[in-house]
Amino acid sequence: MAPSDTRTQILDAAEHLFAERGFRGTSVRAITDRAGANLAAVAYHFGSKAELLAAVVRRVIEPINAAQTAGLDQLLARNPEPTVTDLVEAFAGPLFDEMPAGDEGGARTSRLIVTILSDPAEEMRNWTGPAEDAIRDRYLAAFRRALPSLPEEELWFRMRGILAVTAVDRIQVYNQPNPAGVPPLAGEAARQWAITFLAAAMSAPPTQI
Repeated sequence: MAPSDTRTQILDAAEHLFAERGFRGTSVRAITDRAGANLAAVAYHFGSKAELLAAVVRRVIEPINAAQTAGLDQLLARNPEPTVTDLVEAFAGPLFDEMPAGDEGGARTSRLIVTILSDPAEEMRNWTGPAEDAIRDRYLAAFRRALPSLPEEELWFRMRGILAVTAVDRIQVYNQPNPAGVPPLAGEAARQWAITFLAAAMSAPPTQI
């Protein structure tokens, strides 16, 4: 197996296992066994299991972040004060594009995002870098301008909710058939339903505590 093929095989195997078992539940041996590689290959190509996790997550997240960045750039070029619905579409739309219903790869991406959000391992919180921080901060700032009465903590809670709702929906659609009598989910229709729902959730009045 050529070195580049070995690296890709390790990334593929690690993506499957991290999504299914989390960081601590996945051993390097399990990854290399699935990849058909030797144990030393992880250290050679990535340095450590934590650095392998970062490479796996970035491979999945970077296309989403790139599309989110492009969408926000285009939106702000048209209107410096976009609506909440437009912001939700620019932020959530790429998640649907990269996690199509009925697609095993999309479901795996969804499971990995859910794992990132829920896994208590410190490594799952420390993979991000300046690029991920920048896109998060840009959307936070845009939503803050569109929702000036919403407290910062609640705004960030709702943005995390967009990620969680979208990822869980994609997993559920892949894993479970529609109930009897419910028509199949059309890709674009599901995308628009989600944007309508999430925009309403983002626009709700601040919670009174």
